[in-house]
Amino acid sequence: MRTIGIDLAVAASHKAVVADEQGQRLTPVLRLSTDPADLERLLQRARHGVAADAPLRVVLEPTGLAWLPVASYFVQRGVTVYLVSTQQTSDLRKFYRKHAKSDRISAEVLVRLPWVNPEALHPLHLAEAEAFSGQRWCKQQDHLAELITATQNRVQAWERALWPGLEEAVGDLFAPWVRRWREVWYDPWRLQDADPRLLAVFLAEAGADPADAERLADALSGVARRAVALFGTPQGGCSPYVEYATVHEQVLRELRLLAVYEAEQQTVQRQVRTLYRQRHPSRDLESLRGVGEQGAAVYLFFVGDVERFATQKAFRGWSGLVPESDQSGDVEKKGLRLTKAGPDLVKKYAYLNAEVARQWDPQIAAIYYDQMVHNGQHHVQAVCACATHLLDRVRAVLRDGRPYELRDVDGTPVTRPEARAIIAARYTVPEEVRQRNSHRARQARRDQRAEKKQRRSRPELVRG
Repeated sequence: MRTIGIDLAVAASHKAVVADEQGQRLTPVLRLSTDPADLERLLQRARHGVAADAPLRVVLEPTGLAWLPVASYFVQRGVTVYLVSTQQTSDLRKFYRKHAKSDRISAEVLVRLPWVNPEALHPLHLAEAEAFSGQRWCKQQDHLAELITATQNRVQAWERALWPGLEEAVGDLFAPWVRRWREVWYDPWRLQDADPRLLAVFLAEAGADPADAERLADALSGVARRAVALFGTPQGGCSPYVEYATVHEQVLRELRLLAVYEAEQQTVQRQVRTLYRQRHPSRDLESLRGVGEQGAAVYLFFVGDVERFATQKAFRGWSGLVPESDQSGDVEKKGLRLTKAGPDLVKKYAYLNAEVARQWDPQIAAIYYDQMVHNGQHHVQAVCACATHLLDRVRAVLRDGRPYELRDVDGTPVTRPEARAIIAARYTVPEEVRQRNSHRARQARRDQRAEKKQRRSRPELVRG
């Protein structure tokens, strides 16, 4: 067995080291680029002195996407590739060279990892081309959703300050008729003097409910008068501090960007939906309560070949929805944060889906109830525990190729109404428990314990 450790770089040269089966270096630090000729020379150097079919393994860090072409080249030539976390490499590098960091040291650390911590190494599984496309589309869809939310939040923040009461008057700030209204009537001085009947006709033509147009026109006139009173001069002149024409231009630009984001998101959603239904025609994942089409697509594309996870523990470790552990002697800390492993989108949708599933699935509701009532966890921790069990069900559905069945905690199949009734009767968390387990209440108890400890350690504070 020969091992190659490669410290990847995004723009500079990569650094590589070859070690034998005992972990002893066979080469100096080699410089190479992401070029087939360089990678082939590295393979030949690693195979020098051993049989042509001798096993090889490569250890990499996920540096940007620089690992992808390198891993693709090696995997297709029968080389086992391990993609290790940067945290593991950083910890081992500090052990060997506490006060030094360089590409050479990183390459030497990577080549030693298989001997230092073999249990943490898992062969890299490269997704098929379609699944990889699905992963990228899911990420792009999520990114576009974040851009849409950020843009809406900016416009909402501006208008809450500069148009007080607008949101209450119109309801949905981003309804089509409200967007059309902004194009024409964004000057409060002009709007306050507008004929309410003409304004009502405009709103109805823009898409507002004709039966409600007159009320909306009166409400918008009132909002305009309020803005003039707040920002205008005492004599009713234009604001010396806010130029509404400039604000109008900025808001319209944000709305144009918003329209682009929304159109692109719809396009990506169609692509995700089409590919998801082609690869998962049974749509069994959606039989899990709380899992919709978007979440099911994320699970399908990111899990890929579910058979690569031999055990439930391996699947949970891949997902990253397991808490860190800290145990010493007979004491084990509870409530630690989740590990940073696993795809972020899988964890995000597992949490969102579990929040719904606990309201429909008695088994998951029982987990949530137990975490809140008996283990003293707050809401987020309890939902994370439910998310872990929801992912177990995702694995089972993909592995067995059959839909999920709602069951009571004793395994008895139940209908949806029966499941809701069971949850309402047995697994409704009392409000006093929620208050007791809230972040604020837990922090207050921690502060009290710290204060008592400080008083015991410094008696003079008590006497004072």
